[in-house]
Amino acid sequence: MKSLYGLARPLLFKLDAERAHRLSIDALKRGILPRVDVPVDRRLSTIVAGISFPNPLGLAAGYDKNAEVPDAVLRLGFGFAEVGTVTPVAQEGNPEPRVFRLPEAGALVNRLGFNNEGHAEAFGRLERRRKKPGIVGVNIGANKDATDRIKDYVDGISLFEPVASYLTVNISSPNTPGLRKLQTGEDLDRLLAAVIAARNGFAAMTATGRKPVFLKVAPDLANEDIAEIARAVAAHGIDGLIVSNTTLARDGVGPATPHRNEAGGLSGRPLFRRSTFVLAAFRRALGEATPLIGAGGVDSAEAAIAKIEAGADLVQLYTGLVYAGPRLPTQILSGMSDYMDLNGIAHIADIRDRATDSVLAAGPAAT
Repeated sequence: MKSLYGLARPLLFKLDAERAHRLSIDALKRGILPRVDVPVDRRLSTIVAGISFPNPLGLAAGYDKNAEVPDAVLRLGFGFAEVGTVTPVAQEGNPEPRVFRLPEAGALVNRLGFNNEGHAEAFGRLERRRKKPGIVGVNIGANKDATDRIKDYVDGISLFEPVASYLTVNISSPNTPGLRKLQTGEDLDRLLAAVIAARNGFAAMTATGRKPVFLKVAPDLANEDIAEIARAVAAHGIDGLIVSNTTLARDGVGPATPHRNEAGGLSGRPLFRRSTFVLAAFRRALGEATPLIGAGGVDSAEAAIAKIEAGADLVQLYTGLVYAGPRLPTQILSGMSDYMDLNGIAHIADIRDRATDSVLAAGPAAT
C-alpha cells in the first residue's frame, strides 16, 4: 500500500520544486506531518568530535536554510540536523527557476546561490531553541558580493558558536562564483587559520568548550586537491570534513534526461559513487582519527552503510527526502539495525573503513 507521501508526491511534483520545498517547511512548522515512530538502537549511537550522536544519520544543509524547523526535523528520526547555508547579509540568490527535479535519475539540479535571510534571523531562531535537546549544526557561507569572504566566515563562527552544536565552513557550493577557489592554496590556509582562531578565541573568552569546526568540500576534486586539503585540515586543527557538496559533473544521468544540462550542482543518486570515492580518498589521506561525514546520494540503508564502510563516521542526506518522503530517516535506521542483526555487528562503528580500499580501486565514475 502506498504511503501518504507516495499518494501526495504526484501533486507536489506538479508544483515548482522550490514552492514544494516551501510547503514542506510550512508543514513541519505546523506539525501536520504524520507521526513518526523513531527506532532506538544503541548500536547506532556514536561519539564524533566529542559530540554524542544518538544515531549517525543527519539532514544536510540546504533544506532548512534559515533555521526554521530544526526540532521538527529531528523528530523525523535524524540524529542531527544542519541548518544553513547562512551568510552575514540576507541575499536572494540566483534568479528563479533554480531548482530542477530529475525523477528518472533520483536527482536534483540546483543553482540557488546561498539564498537565505542572513545571520540575524537564523541566530534569533537558534537562540530561542538554545536550551532544547538535539544536535543542530550551523553551515556558514560568504555573501556573493563580499569584499572579504574570509571575514564573512569568521563573523559566522563568532556569531553562531554559542547556539550551534558544531559549525560547518562551506566553501564547496558551485553556485557562488569563485567560492571553490577557497579550497586550495594560500586562500585555504588563510581561511582555516582565521576560522580556527575565531573559534578558539571565543572559547577562551567565555571559558566554554570549543565547538567542532567542519569543512565542507566538493566532489569535483583532483587527487592533488585532496592531498592539499588534507594537509591544510591537519595543519590547522579542523575537526572534520563533510564530503561532499553537489557536483558539476553529470555522470550517471542519461543524455536525454530533462533538465540534465541546467546550470548548477547535481545532487542525489548519481552523485553517490563520485562522492563516496572522494570520501574514501580523504579517509586514506587523513588516516583513522579525523572524523568524516559522508553526503551525496544517500537514499537507503544500503547507501548509508556503504558510506560508513568507505570511511564515514556520520552520513547526511537531503535529496532522498524529495523522492522518498519524511519516513525515509526511520526506514534507513531500521534497515541499518536489520543489517547489523543479520551480520552479527556489535556497533555501527565496527564497519567503518572496511571498504575504503575497494571503493578507491573501483574509481569515481558513475555507471
